[in-house]
Amino acid sequence: MSASSVSVRPITASEHRAHLEQHPRSSFLQLPAWAEVKKEWRAEYLGWFRDSALVGSTLVLHRPVPVVKYTLAYLPEGPVFDWENEDFKEFLKPMVSHFKKNRVFMVKMGAPLIRRSWKAADVRKALSQGSAALISELPEAFASPRADFVAASLRATGWRKEEAGEDFTVGQPEFQARIPLVDDDGAQLDVDGVLGQMNQNARRETRKAASGPLDVTVGSHDDIARFHTLYRETAERDGFTGRPQSYFENMFAALNDHKPGTCTVYIASHEGVDLAAAIRVHSGEGAWYVYGASSAVERKLFAPKALMHRMITDSVAEGCAFLDQGGVSATLSKEHHLAGLTLFKTTLGCDVVQTLGEWDLTLNKVFTTAYELYMKRRGK
Repeated sequence: MSASSVSVRPITASEHRAHLEQHPRSSFLQLPAWAEVKKEWRAEYLGWFRDSALVGSTLVLHRPVPVVKYTLAYLPEGPVFDWENEDFKEFLKPMVSHFKKNRVFMVKMGAPLIRRSWKAADVRKALSQGSAALISELPEAFASPRADFVAASLRATGWRKEEAGEDFTVGQPEFQARIPLVDDDGAQLDVDGVLGQMNQNARRETRKAASGPLDVTVGSHDDIARFHTLYRETAERDGFTGRPQSYFENMFAALNDHKPGTCTVYIASHEGVDLAAAIRVHSGEGAWYVYGASSAVERKLFAPKALMHRMITDSVAEGCAFLDQGGVSATLSKEHHLAGLTLFKTTLGCDVVQTLGEWDLTLNKVFTTAYELYMKRRGK
């Protein structure tokens, strides 16, 4: 049967959750539990059906516009279906029709495709030598013609995306740092194999931290307070506005209610003093290091690297394919304020992965223009 017969209709959270289990590389941002974390958004679940078979699904987060009853529809790392083989345009058409009927003024879609990737060692070398201005100028370790085709087709049918700039913007970063936990053939690496991807100094410090006097523990819901104490200290030291403790408590509870062990808080301490903490999320074949915090004392014990060793160990034991370390800038300029972050992550063995990015489709131009002006004024 042709993809043109695909239809879209609302489904339950349970139906969406069951479909995600067939796609182990899907992001935790698509979990119904994530909607419980993002309480300021309204959740909707859509399913794509071919006859009676569910062949695609997505979590949609709706943000309402003040006064009028229109919403922004956000699909974080979705929708989830076989992007490599299905006629994705025939999947998107009924979705857009559904949104038009339900007073959506703009769709923001994070199509879950990898466009290209670069090895950690190559990015490190380019940063130190100043041999390229942008990561995209380096020879790729992987490139997807399919992802390029999808990007060109989206643009040709009215979807638009801001080109990745040097600084981070709202939404998920297009360039992400990921520690590979499998080799090029997909075979699981052991911990030593993962550490072998680090540069010499990072590998030595990580092993030293793991075998040293630090006590690394897995915390409970009650230990979120310990994490948040270090997180506040980090926010004050680094000059950013942190989230309240209640946000992390809700995230920990919601994700672990979905499946125990999905969200883990790690704490590294020495002689009863907490030195570093981290929060990791595990879903399917992926693991994400989503939040970290550290104290300014006892730096030579390398507490954050002890946590990294533990997160790698646990992720390998769970059969994960990667440990995501968050976004990096597209620039390789050593003078840029984010260059140090890119260098740090690649010394830990993180390859740089370019996703397809987040794409917008305007359904109501007046409300979209007003919304974009509002967001610019808020500085977000």
